[in-house]
Amino acid sequence: MGKNLVSVVRYRMPYESVKKAVLECGGFDRLSPKARVFIKPNIVFWNKNCSFPKWGVITTSRVIEDTVILLKEYGIEDITIGEGIVTSPDDTETPDHAFKSLGYQVLKERYGVKYINIMKRPFRRIDLGDGISLNYNEDILESDFLVDIPAMKSHNQTVVSLGIKNLKGTIDISSRKKCHSADPNKDLHYHIARLPDPMPPILTIIDGIYSLERGPGFDGRMRRTNLLLASGDVLSADMVGAKILGHDPAEVNYLVQAAKRSGRPLDLSDIEIVGERIEDVASYHEHDFTYISGDSGEMPRAMARQGLEGLFYRKFDDTMCTYCSRLNGVILTAIRQAWQGKPWNNIEVLTGKAMEPSPGMGATVLVGQCMFTKNKDHPHIQELFAAKGCPPDSRDIVDALNNAGIAVDSILFEQIDKLPELFMTRYQDNPDFDESFFQVT
Repeated sequence: MGKNLVSVVRYRMPYESVKKAVLECGGFDRLSPKARVFIKPNIVFWNKNCSFPKWGVITTSRVIEDTVILLKEYGIEDITIGEGIVTSPDDTETPDHAFKSLGYQVLKERYGVKYINIMKRPFRRIDLGDGISLNYNEDILESDFLVDIPAMKSHNQTVVSLGIKNLKGTIDISSRKKCHSADPNKDLHYHIARLPDPMPPILTIIDGIYSLERGPGFDGRMRRTNLLLASGDVLSADMVGAKILGHDPAEVNYLVQAAKRSGRPLDLSDIEIVGERIEDVASYHEHDFTYISGDSGEMPRAMARQGLEGLFYRKFDDTMCTYCSRLNGVILTAIRQAWQGKPWNNIEVLTGKAMEPSPGMGATVLVGQCMFTKNKDHPHIQELFAAKGCPPDSRDIVDALNNAGIAVDSILFEQIDKLPELFMTRYQDNPDFDESFFQVT
């Protein structure tokens, strides 16, 4: 058998760059002109109240439109764009606002494509073996061909987030939470490695016009990278993408598991790179923030530099699902703002599904229903303050922290939708960060 092709192309101009990436990897070799094609972008987050930083967070509309044009030229008539944005189950306004703002309505009118909110469509339970089942969107399962277009980013839980990880947006909320299992043998990486199993043939186009360091959200560091990767094999695309982001595939747990299941090597020896050489385009993307631990507490390094003492806020682990992780950064920011220079009384904050209280803490704050259910009767807890719920209500988080002795300001939580605006100032007036890449004109 021949090697798996992965094309690495510098983005230089609309349409031509995407066409070059797809054709050089033989991306349409398994595509019938009568196929029903599903396009899966990456819209991990949306804020309809402000033009938050999208670069490297969200798939550019430029690459989506270029892909649609290429499919239409190939004779494809049945094209659906679908995504399941992280928002509350009853929120239909935010996804609709995202799709229209990104120009999908224009694509519908111009090219006859459909676009759907996956969360409002039927799901089908799929048995993935080993006692694992997840609920997948039926539209994608019933398609003949999938074009998977993730944004190119490193990720604080999975090291990188590329083609395979992007498929997590095709499963329902309960399945997404299930992926963040506390079972050390069937953890997040175990689940992610199996996401492509029930899919139709996949063409992966990694959108690296912009890339993101310390993703997956808008608080990461964004870069203008001008790269496109494409492959008819999603695992090959991801392994090459990881190398370009500066990470050995052998250090990315879900890639290790996916390669093992496929009997594939991790050293790229069964992959042929077409186009740019990895060493000419690779750039290390840090994937996580540094935490420190000592007598004065445990917390992110930035908080320790600020001088905080008496706080034990352990680094979140892989069991924290997306719906709690959206709140984690706000909680840390609120605690930093609450610091008045006087040490707290060894207040411990626990998150996710696996953490357990430490002995000797003055107070323990449990964030989320999973933490409360696991530890509410733990003998190490001296004083318990909990924010229950899945995810917890921000008012309960404020109450728990305040009652534990950290006087956070509720306004930050009340204005959580305005938080992305703070990060926009990093990129304002920089011509490299162009909003037009997320518009269809």
